[in-house]
Amino acid sequence: MDPNGNYIFSSRPRPVENRSRYKEPPSEQTYNTYGNIMYDRRVIRGKIFAQHIIPIIAQPDPVEVQRQQKIRRRALARKRTMTPEAVEGRKHIDVQTEKHLEELSNIIVATEIECQTDDFLDRPATPLFIPAKSGRDVETQIEEGELFDFDREVQPLLELLVGKIIEQSLGEVMEEEELACLRAQQRAFKELRNNEMAEVLRLQEQERRRSEEKERRIAQQKEALKKEKEVAEKIAARACSKQYLSDLLPAVFTSLRGHGYFYDPVEKDIETNFVPWLMDEVNNSLERRYTARNLLDNIIHDVVQKRQEMFKETQ
Repeated sequence: MDPNGNYIFSSRPRPVENRSRYKEPPSEQTYNTYGNIMYDRRVIRGKIFAQHIIPIIAQPDPVEVQRQQKIRRRALARKRTMTPEAVEGRKHIDVQTEKHLEELSNIIVATEIECQTDDFLDRPATPLFIPAKSGRDVETQIEEGELFDFDREVQPLLELLVGKIIEQSLGEVMEEEELACLRAQQRAFKELRNNEMAEVLRLQEQERRRSEEKERRIAQQKEALKKEKEVAEKIAARACSKQYLSDLLPAVFTSLRGHGYFYDPVEKDIETNFVPWLMDEVNNSLERRYTARNLLDNIIHDVVQKRQEMFKETQ
C-alpha cells in the first residue's frame, strides 16, 4: 500500500518454466511453419453469407436478407476473434484486469442482522467503495524479450487478419453480385408477370366482348322471332276478321237501311214533307167536297119534303 492508501500490485520474481532465460541468437531462432489456413479446423470454409435458396416467386426482401447476412457475419467475426491457442511451451491462465484485486471464490458469505432504527435522517454522501484486500501478492520479474518476439509472433496474426479481411471483402463482393443477380431476376420476373397479366387482361376483355356479342345476337334473334310471331298473329287475325266481316257488312248495311239509317234525301224529303202535305190537302179537299155533298143532299131533301107537303095539300 502506498502513502496515499491505494493498493499496488507486486509479486515475487520467479522464472518462466520451459523456456530459456535469454533470447537465442537470430541465426539459431526457429520459426513455426504455417500451412494453408483453409485446412485449419478453426477456420470455417465456404460462403460466410450462405443462405437458403428460396424460390423467386416468394420474392424475399433484399434489405431483410442483407440484415440477416450482417448478423451472421458479426457472429462469425465474434467467433473468429476468440483468443488463439497458446504457442508451444506456454499455456493460458486467468488474470484479473480490474483496478482492485479480490479473491475469487464461489462461496458467497451471507449474514442476517436485525436492529431497531430511529427516525430517518438525511442520508450522507456515499463513501467511495474500496474492496478489502484478499489473497497473497505474488510478483514476477520479466526481462526484456522474455514474453514474446513481436516480429515472429505477429506474423500469424497479420496473416490471419489479412486473410480474413480479404475473405470478408470477397464475400461482400460476391454478396453484392448475388444481390444484383437476384434483383435482375426479380425485375425479369416482374416484367414477365406484367406481360402475362396484360395478356390475361386482353384475353378476358376479348372473352367479355364475345360474351356480350353472343348475348346481343341471342336477344336480337329472340326479338326477331317475337316480331315474326306477332306479325303471323296479326295476319291470322286479319284473315279471320276479313272472313267474319265478309258476311257481316252486307247484313249490317241491309239492317241499317231497313231501319232508315241509310236513305235518299229526295225520297226522305218527299216522304217527310211532301206526302204529309199532299195528304192533308187531299183530306181537306175531300172534306170540303163531302160537306158540299151533304149540304146539297140537305137542300134536295128539304126541297123534296116541301114539294111532298105541297103535293099533299093539293090533293
